[in-house]
Order: sequence, then C-alpha cells, then structure tokens
Amino acid sequence: MSKLKGKSPELSSPGKTKGMIYSGSGVGKTWFVTSFPKPYYLDIEGGAKLRHYKQRIKDAGGAYLGPEDGTLDFAFIIEQMQALATEKHPYKTLIVDSITKLYQTTIANEAEKLGEKDAFGASKKPAIASMRRLVNWAMRLDMNIWFVAHEATEWGINPKNGQREEIGKIADVWDKLIYELDITLQAVKRGPQRLAIVRKSRLTGFPDHETFPLEYSDFAERYGKDFIEAEAKPLELATPEQVAEIERLVSLVKIDPATIDKWKAKAGAETFAEFNTDQAKGVIDALNKQINPSK
Repeated sequence: MSKLKGKSPELSSPGKTKGMIYSGSGVGKTWFVTSFPKPYYLDIEGGAKLRHYKQRIKDAGGAYLGPEDGTLDFAFIIEQMQALATEKHPYKTLIVDSITKLYQTTIANEAEKLGEKDAFGASKKPAIASMRRLVNWAMRLDMNIWFVAHEATEWGINPKNGQREEIGKIADVWDKLIYELDITLQAVKRGPQRLAIVRKSRLTGFPDHETFPLEYSDFAERYGKDFIEAEAKPLELATPEQVAEIERLVSLVKIDPATIDKWKAKAGAETFAEFNTDQAKGVIDALNKQINPSK
C-alpha cells in the first residue's frame, strides 16, 4: 500500500482580506482601513479618538475600542477576536491599529519586569507567543483583517564600499508577521497622491512592487468587492460533550504528546475547546479507530 498522502487540491474563493499596511505618520493608513465595510476598530494608540475618525467608523456601521477599554493588552485583543470569530455580529472588518504599539509595549513591559535578567531576547518571548496566538485567531476569523504598523529603516551593506546603509523601509513589528498574511502594503505620499505599494502578496490581483491609489474602491476592484463585503460567518466551536469525549478517549489511548500538539497546531488552537465541531469530530473518530481498529 502506498504511503503517499497527497490529495487533489480543492479550489476555493479568496475569502476575506488578511493584510498589513505600514508607513510613516500622516500618510493615510487609518483613513484607508476605516473605509472597509463595518469596521471593528481596536485603537491601540488612541489615535482615532478625534471626532472625524469616530464619525467615519460610526457612519460605516462600525464599533470602536480604545486604550481605556484595554486595547494595549494582547489578552484583551485575542479575547475580542475569539468573540468575533464565534458570535453572530454585523461587523465585517477587524482593524488593529497599531500592531507596532501593542508588540513593542509588551516587550518593554517584559523587559522592565526582567530587569538584569533580560538576556538573549528573553523580553521578546511573551510578545512573540502572543503574536502567534493572534495570527491563529486571525486565520480562523471570517472577517477582513488589517494590522496597521509603523515603519522602520531597513539596513543593508553597500556592495561597492562595504558600508552599512539604508536600503528601504519595513514594518516595525514581529518579522514573521509578513509571512503569515496574504498581503502587505506600504503607504506612501507622492505630491498630493497617497499610494499603496505591494511589498508582499499571495494574491494574483496584487503583483509584488505594483503601485495603486490608496483607496478602498481600487483595492476592492482588484480583490473582489463581493468577497470583502460578505457577511461574517461564526465559527462553531467544539461542544462541551465533544471536548469531554476527546479527553476521555485520550485518557484511554496512549497518544504521543507530540501528536496532540500537531492536532492543535493544525487546528490553530491551544486547547481542545478551541477546535471547531468538525475538527473535534475528526479527533474523536481517529481515537475511536485506535480503540476499535476493525470499525
């Protein structure tokens, strides 16, 4: 019997946007992302407290949470993402602005806590672990998602003189985030124009390094307005009965902990309670098959 497990790939729609946009201040990142339909805006910096921003969010049928509500805490952000993923609601776009402030504040708080014990990047570990959880929930959430980031200088070596010099601008955030998302844009101003430069893309409508107007209408035309504006579908998490059955079966079958970790990683979950109903059923079926191979 062949051990090959490859399957014919299933063709699927692009679904919702999962992206990041970065730039210096005043280029128009926030104005652009709040033009997406029904935004659920998590204001990390308090930068959207001004009346015209809040009015824009309100007119779009959106909602706002700021630092006074708890947005400077990864646990709060992830809790909100879990609620958006599992509850029925009218919102279509989640905005985290800025992910830079959230990430860097978490690192700074941990560095202060560690004091002299902060060595070999120890202060970054909680922030990176939280970023991984945030990305897992972003992938499970049936909403458009925009992470808004500051920009930082990218340095390189000039091959002619061997000197270190600026070679461009990058997003000032966890360096793996760009690989997890479908698209990353850099916002720039050229005279009176505000433009988006595609810095990384998996999407056929957005070739790398292409430039287009920083406008929702232009983005939606390229991506597919129907996909962006579709209603969010709640995720059905495993029932308490399914979770109890998994735990019962795991106690009966000798399962390598590494295998359980693989199941959780594939599901984008930390616990069995975070599995969806289909994933939970798959685990139950697999465990029952080990107990009764003939069935």
